[in-house]
Amino acid sequence: MRSMRALLLAALLVFLGRGGAGERAPCARSGGRQRTLAMIKPDAAASEEEIVALAHRHGLRVVARRRLNLSPAEVRLFYREHRARPFFPSLVSFMTSGPVVALVLEGEDAVPAWRELMGPTNSQTARAVARASIRAQYGTDGQRNAVHGSDSPCSAQREVSFFFGARSLVPIQLRLIFDRMVAMLDAMQRQPAPRPPP
Repeated sequence: MRSMRALLLAALLVFLGRGGAGERAPCARSGGRQRTLAMIKPDAAASEEEIVALAHRHGLRVVARRRLNLSPAEVRLFYREHRARPFFPSLVSFMTSGPVVALVLEGEDAVPAWRELMGPTNSQTARAVARASIRAQYGTDGQRNAVHGSDSPCSAQREVSFFFGARSLVPIQLRLIFDRMVAMLDAMQRQPAPRPPP
């Protein structure tokens, strides 16, 4: 049975390696099933399981998770659009002060759903206008605001690739097919073997 699973996975990877299933597809349109990057920042990394549970309760499923310490170079690359802003040096310092947790979340309208759950950028504002948001509960201020989320499907693709690599996540449709095939193989394995005729 393991060899059959390995064969199925290998076939999917070969398919992806040839550019199948839109590996370099244009950014997903808004609406429908999506994936987004969620990052738990150093100030909230100790609350990882609580934050993941909140995402799950809001219909977002974790399909990949990685806990790591970012280097200053990685932070500068990830947040490169902010490099000219006066807060950039303190952002780099904060993001390298402890571990972060990178998550790929999947669900209906995952990009806007996660952004709504995060709440306003400034945690103090979030406590005033969105008390149930993650930033209101776990953040401190505008920079130490507990979480990051992709702002569009295009950003989500880029950011997921940054943390997990371009080929590391099987597209949603192929993953569903693979999951169904594995379930069928498991069901076949549970059935008793036919007896040979006497």
